[in-house]
Amino acid sequence: MNFLFAETVKKLREGKGLSQKQLGQLMFVNHSTIARWENASRLPDAAMILRLANSLGVDANELFQLAAQSEESPNVIIVDDSKVILNDGVAVLEEVMPDATIMGFIWPLEAIEYAKTNRVVLAVVDIELGTASGFDLCKTLLEINPRTNIVFLTAYADYSLDAWKTEASGFMLKPMTAEDVREQLKKLRYPFQTGGVNE
Repeated sequence: MNFLFAETVKKLREGKGLSQKQLGQLMFVNHSTIARWENASRLPDAAMILRLANSLGVDANELFQLAAQSEESPNVIIVDDSKVILNDGVAVLEEVMPDATIMGFIWPLEAIEYAKTNRVVLAVVDIELGTASGFDLCKTLLEINPRTNIVFLTAYADYSLDAWKTEASGFMLKPMTAEDVREQLKKLRYPFQTGGVNE
């Protein structure tokens, strides 16, 4: 199942102010076909993706890329230079997103190497990473994949203004709680299927 494709199609359709029936009429398919695409039970074939892109006024290549991506087990990372906070953070993320692959990193370079070979949908990043900066890591992760959701984690509320100047999706104060994560998941720039209780 590809939930990212499904959610994107639904968002694009609603953005155009179309019902499933109306989009179906534009594409000459039954509205139940649109419903199956939007609940991730079916994927359209290449010809239908071209027709869908045309009907929604979007780039077909973007839809093709989304269709090729599997969201069965989204990759989520947390980067913090404190082992205690990192271990606690991994446990919280696993509680909220039981179907995700959660990876913790103390060293930013290790997180970058992981992101180069794995599509990271969410990165929870400490702002102060020893001598490194979480803001710099944010920039690098977004260069690797512009659709990575970045949520900053810090003990200092003063950083919140700087955090919002980046392309981050959110900001959490330490210690991170399951409720904090659930709230952040509702505000992501690029939503993904988590398999968690926030759905």
